[in-house]
Amino acid sequence: MRIALYQMEVVPGNPHRAMEKIEAWIKTLSQIDIVVLPEMWNTSYTLTRLHELTDDEGEREIRFLQKMAKQHALHIVGGSIAVKSNGQHYNRSIIIDQQGEIIYQYDKIHLVPMLNEPDYLAAGHQFSTFELMNEKMGIIICYDLRFPELSRHLALDGAEIIYVVAEWPMERMAHFMALLKARAVENQCYIVACNTVGECEGTQFGGGSMIIDPGGEVLAQADAHEETVIVQVDIKQSEAIRQAIPVFKSRRTDLY
Repeated sequence: MRIALYQMEVVPGNPHRAMEKIEAWIKTLSQIDIVVLPEMWNTSYTLTRLHELTDDEGEREIRFLQKMAKQHALHIVGGSIAVKSNGQHYNRSIIIDQQGEIIYQYDKIHLVPMLNEPDYLAAGHQFSTFELMNEKMGIIICYDLRFPELSRHLALDGAEIIYVVAEWPMERMAHFMALLKARAVENQCYIVACNTVGECEGTQFGGGSMIIDPGGEVLAQADAHEETVIVQVDIKQSEAIRQAIPVFKSRRTDLY
């Protein structure tokens, strides 16, 4: 499968402009199976304005993504968007297949104290794998990357690709790179990481979007400007690595 990542320059507080940018970007693509967007692409970290910027259950952005999926026959890993739901705001990932059907939604579990997320967002309470193109996959959002238990649970449930959608700050890019590689190697799966660039509320985002194979090799990596990353992924590599180095079978579940 061919996967395209949009390392997007954030448009703080302007969902309509963000959708225009994504639509224009998608029109430049050809022979792509899955597109991946970054975290909070509809608002960025304009957290104090979420009450005026967000739509109920993300309906506006979801309708847009469904339209793009059907028009261009693409599966869309919709990064994450800020949404209103039952009087609260969530940082929510949306997965849409090429028929425009929502196949999975995930609310970010771990909220970032350094960016004041807990003051404005509610945390999610559940997660699971999902299937896209008949393959098991998982998704985590930014700060979730620092909690290896989450990715391991997805891998144990059969995920052969884990998407990491992020607005990861420039000042902590060394952590981003190290953790992405660790998650790929320890879980013997593809890690597909889509970060943003640009600035919001004084925070500069670092880019560095990448795709890492199950053996820990970086197949492609972006710089620190807006760009597209495209890679052909062979899912069979995950199974081969797991057979060659049977980490999961070697786990001591009687001890931990």
